[in-house]
Amino acid sequence: MLIIAALVTLLIVIATVLPLFKNPHWIIRSMDFPRLQITCLAGLLLCVHFIFLDLQESVTWFLLVASALCFFWQLWWVLPYTPIWPYEVKASALTDPNQQLSIITANVLQTNQNSAALIALVNQYQPDILVTLESDQCWQDKLQVLETQMPYSVKCPLDNLYGMHVYSRLPFSQEVISYLVEDDIPSIHFHLRLRNGVQVQMHFVHPAPPSPTENAESAERDAELITIARSVSETEGPVIVTGDLNDVAWSATTRLFRKISGLLDPRVGRGMFNTFHVNFPFLRWPLDHLFHSAHFTVQHIKRLPTIGSDHFPLYSMLTYTPAMSEQQEGLTACKDDREEAKNISKEKNVSKDAVPS
Repeated sequence: MLIIAALVTLLIVIATVLPLFKNPHWIIRSMDFPRLQITCLAGLLLCVHFIFLDLQESVTWFLLVASALCFFWQLWWVLPYTPIWPYEVKASALTDPNQQLSIITANVLQTNQNSAALIALVNQYQPDILVTLESDQCWQDKLQVLETQMPYSVKCPLDNLYGMHVYSRLPFSQEVISYLVEDDIPSIHFHLRLRNGVQVQMHFVHPAPPSPTENAESAERDAELITIARSVSETEGPVIVTGDLNDVAWSATTRLFRKISGLLDPRVGRGMFNTFHVNFPFLRWPLDHLFHSAHFTVQHIKRLPTIGSDHFPLYSMLTYTPAMSEQQEGLTACKDDREEAKNISKEKNVSKDAVPS
């Protein structure tokens, strides 16, 4: 029992320590994802140590301390995404539709044929914006039925798992499809006009993840996210960034994104809203995100039912309430954060000026 406990503790310690290194290799960066699962395992391991090991032995206390340190360190990262944490974004009390903006963000899974399920959700929730990720020409053809109710669109059908479509009930202008870091990974940008006439800068993103089958390192993903954050930080007007970031809410990269951009995360204090993976309940984490400037408060945020993809869609309804801006504050960047952000962009030779604004 002691040997087994020691080996499991060692594995948890390794999984906890690896993300502390700045190395972008996918093995190290992937340890950002299962922090919730590691927290649960470390807590269970603490109980096992207390119950089954001899507390008179010094090695038992060494294992206890190691497990406890891992538990509290991992818990520190995920705790903001639980209901016991204060809201980062205030709840909206306004019901004026002229002030509201609703969005469904859906990674549809390119090989998924169940377009009817997504269309049904659109008909049920009537979002102002639908953004689809991994959508190819086949998906574009099937979603054409939505264009009678959502007449404004930007279409980028690709068969490489990085196609992207945006459908809107509201008019927009200055739409641009950009390839900021990689030649085959698009992002969509435009200025959306709310019903009250306010212009909102919109960014839709889906960078490639660090993985053995795609990018061996997280450098490309990090550069796209951080470069957008650096561009957004210079914008005084309302901004929204949404999409499948292929990163979790509690990773160092996403925290740096929030620090540099100044955008808020409406999930803080409300829940994790784990959107991936549909088929493995114990292995789920929040990959689909929506961040916004302090001009907005939250009316609703909800994980929607499965549409046959490996991701659940995410539904968000925001309210434009600029008077609440001073009452909402996210993470703050220090000098070292800004220097790190510049280096991340520089490493992939991408400028913040390349981000449409």
